[in-house]
Amino acid sequence: MLPWKRLIRPLAALALTAAVAFVPAATAEAAAPSTGWNDYSCKPSAAHPRPVVLVHGTFANSVDNWLAFAPYLEDRGYCVFSLDYGQLSGVPLFHGLGPIDQSAQQLSVFVDDVRAATGAAKVDIVGHSQGGMMPRYYLKFLGGAAKVNTLVGIAPDNHGTTLDGLTNLLPYFPGAQDLLSATTPGLADQVAGSAFLTKLNAGGDTVAGVHYTVIATKYDEVVTPYRSQFLTGSDVHNVLLQDLCGVDLSEHVMIGLSDRIAFHEAANALDPAHATATTCASAFS
Repeated sequence: MLPWKRLIRPLAALALTAAVAFVPAATAEAAAPSTGWNDYSCKPSAAHPRPVVLVHGTFANSVDNWLAFAPYLEDRGYCVFSLDYGQLSGVPLFHGLGPIDQSAQQLSVFVDDVRAATGAAKVDIVGHSQGGMMPRYYLKFLGGAAKVNTLVGIAPDNHGTTLDGLTNLLPYFPGAQDLLSATTPGLADQVAGSAFLTKLNAGGDTVAGVHYTVIATKYDEVVTPYRSQFLTGSDVHNVLLQDLCGVDLSEHVMIGLSDRIAFHEAANALDPAHATATTCASAFS
C-alpha cells in the first residue's frame, strides 16, 4: 500500500468517528430524556439479574454510542445504563479524552450508583473502543472485580494502537508527544507502549472472577493490528466477527454503533446459559 494511503486510512477513520459522534451527539440533551435506558427505577429480573453498564468510546458520549445497542438490550429485558466519562473542560459532547485512570474512577462511582439504585450485587459491562479497555483498569486497580461479572469489549484497544503506524511518527516531531499528552491525555494513553498501557497489562491481561469477551473485526482501521485487541487469560473468549459471518464488513466505528452480529455475540456473553449460535442470520434477529 502506498505510504500516503496508509496515513489517510487512520485519519479518515478518526474523522468518521468524530462525524458519527457529532450528528447524534448534537441532539444528545434532547434525546436523553426520551431514551429508555438510564432508568434508575428499573429492577433487574430473575432472567437478567445484573444491570448492564455501557461505556462509550473516544470522541463519543453516553447517548450517541448506544442509540442502537441500548434498545437492543432493553428489548431483551435488561436494565441498561450508560455514563459519560473523560470530559475535558470547554469540550462539550466529545468525551473519552481525559486521563484514562481518572475515567476509570468515574466508572467506579457510576457502577456503585447503579448497584445502589437497582439492588444488584454485580453489574455487567459492555464497552466500545476505549470503553472496552478502560474498565480493565477499574477491575484491576480500583476494586471493580468484586462488582463486575462480565466485561465485553467491542473493538477494544486493549494493547493500544499504532493507527497503522501513524503514532510511530511522533518521535520525529519534537514536542508532539508532550502536546498530545497535555491536550488530550486520553488519546496519549491509548498509544501502544504508553505508560498507562504498560501498567494496565503488566502481570497479565485479566483478573480472577471476571468473564471476558472481546469482539473484533479484521477491518478495524483504528485499533491496529486488530489482533492486539484480544486478551490472554483463563476466562477469555476472543471473537473475530468475520469468523461468525464472513461477509460482515463492519470496521471500527460501525461494529459498535450498529452491527447486530456483534450485538448478538455480546448478548450471548451476557447470558451464556441461553446463548444461540451467532451467524449472518443474526443480523436479522
